[in-house]
Amino acid sequence: MSQYFELGDRTLWNPSNGVGLLFVRTAKAMEPVVDLPCGIEPSVTDEWAINLPTFERFVHALADRYQRSTHLILRGLTEGFIATAMVVLERAGGEAPPEPAADAPMDNRDVSPGGARAESGRLVDLRDRYDRVMPS
Repeated sequence: MSQYFELGDRTLWNPSNGVGLLFVRTAKAMEPVVDLPCGIEPSVTDEWAINLPTFERFVHALADRYQRSTHLILRGLTEGFIATAMVVLERAGGEAPPEPAADAPMDNRDVSPGGARAESGRLVDLRDRYDRVMPS
């Protein structure tokens, strides 16, 4: 069995049940992190509809929070999800989240001793690796 993530009649990703359900549940759990809906809604059994404008705003907000955070654990807990979501977003025709400007303020909502800004390009590298192994 597997899950289908779709935009209209186009399949964007077709993971196994466990991975697909974990992705949806993680998206729902991350909604309060950025105070936005994720844009993933059940369609029919084992199928999920992607609302592209809503999903794109959600992924961009999460990526911005990740990239400007100095909290290593926050970034560790979110980066795999964000990279996966970026693959789905781009397959749907959405825009990749931009890297924040070098002078963009750091996100200080979660303070980590000795924390530093996320490594430039890390999400893009992870997204590219994931894209090669995510069946559509």
